[in-house]
Amino acid sequence: MLLGGLMLAQLLSGCAVGPNFHKPAAPAVTHYTHDADPTEAAAAGGELQRYRPGGAISGDWWTLFHSAQLDAVIAESLDRNPGLEAAQSSLRQSQDILRSGYGIFYPAVSAGAAATREKLSTVQLGETAPSRVFNLFTLSASVSYALDVFGGQRRFVEELHAQSDVANATLLGTYLTLASNVANTVIARAAYQAEMDATVELLQLQQQQVQLAEVQSKAGTAPYSNVLSLRTELAAYEASIPQLAQRIAQCDDLLASLAGHTPAEWAAPGVRLEDLTLPADLPVSLPSNLVRQRPDILAAEATAHAASAQIGVSTAALLPSVTLTGDVSGSTNTTSNLFPASGKGWSVGAKLTAPVFEGGTLWFKRRAAIAGYEQASDLYRQTVLGAFAQVADSLHALQHDAQYLAAEEEALSAAREALQLLQADYQAGLATYLDLLNADAQLHQARIAEIGAVALRYQDTVALFAALGGGWWTVPALGGIADSVQ
Repeated sequence: MLLGGLMLAQLLSGCAVGPNFHKPAAPAVTHYTHDADPTEAAAAGGELQRYRPGGAISGDWWTLFHSAQLDAVIAESLDRNPGLEAAQSSLRQSQDILRSGYGIFYPAVSAGAAATREKLSTVQLGETAPSRVFNLFTLSASVSYALDVFGGQRRFVEELHAQSDVANATLLGTYLTLASNVANTVIARAAYQAEMDATVELLQLQQQQVQLAEVQSKAGTAPYSNVLSLRTELAAYEASIPQLAQRIAQCDDLLASLAGHTPAEWAAPGVRLEDLTLPADLPVSLPSNLVRQRPDILAAEATAHAASAQIGVSTAALLPSVTLTGDVSGSTNTTSNLFPASGKGWSVGAKLTAPVFEGGTLWFKRRAAIAGYEQASDLYRQTVLGAFAQVADSLHALQHDAQYLAAEEEALSAAREALQLLQADYQAGLATYLDLLNADAQLHQARIAEIGAVALRYQDTVALFAALGGGWWTVPALGGIADSVQ
């Protein structure tokens, strides 16, 4: 046993065929955008967002919106979502497969017992004595150990470890995607509801305009074409109400599904757009850290690692293998003499096997493994490029969102001021009631446009948190997953 342990330690400390995988270096850039990354977005509505390069991202980043309802929906989803539970099961499966793989580093020991009643033919032994019936009881034990001379088994376990890392990163990605989808859906529903409320008010004003135009047409003070034009606008606003109601219903159904419920048994608590607070401080991870934070990058890296280990496995299959074996057995004719047995035997040996001709199978399997690693490496680089582009897109979007919102708020302010002036003119008899209704309608249209700009700014803020990895490493229940298999 001591000799076997020394041999095992020596083999495990030796080198293994195939390439040794090294974590790819992060891109040598200091900014996400072509120009220097912005330090703050333009202020809109009195709200200014500031970027904090290198700042820590909170694992529960959605709490920065300061909405108890949003927090409740995400908590329900993280607790019950079947997709997240499936990712957790997949991780446990890969961990147990890895643990089972470690068994190849230990000797395989088996034991057997047999009891037979036999009658031998003495003629076959060249004797003429009569045959007799006898009992035979046998105990046996065997030990075998495959020497990992070229490290193929170590590469196999290394591949299993990398596959477990893939499952780990997939779980983290599922967690991040779920939280982002819930947050975006809640924001979208709040925006649709606000837009519907504003549209209903606008619809009421439009109905008044149609009625006033009909009166003027009958009195002969205005052409009937005015009535038709206003009716067309009224019909368009009426048609938008069911569309908005459908979008709200779709959001409700999606939130129920994400939370692990059917739409009939659960409804998310209502969130109004004004109940949300725009996060003012936005941490922006350094580019050198992004490749260690994004779950999709971690999954791509682990996939490349598994492909690298597979090269070693396929290379070792081309080389000889050595297996040490040992057997011991004892036989007796009666159970009373089984311990110790009267007939004892043992054997020890070593077996060397080497592939001689496989028709090119093993060679081309190795070639395929090399091509698989090259593909995984290319996909890793593509994933990294996509991740950096997403962060840059989010930074640009937030900058443009603030400018877009500022323009919409300016338009809203102008429409509100125009309405106030027309109200004064109407009271002085210098403007008609129809002019007043038109100005009021323009104010509501500007309000609807401003609602869309506000929601877009919220959703692009969510996109930035997701693009940076979501801060999962600050959540103990998730940050420790990567260390759960050693």
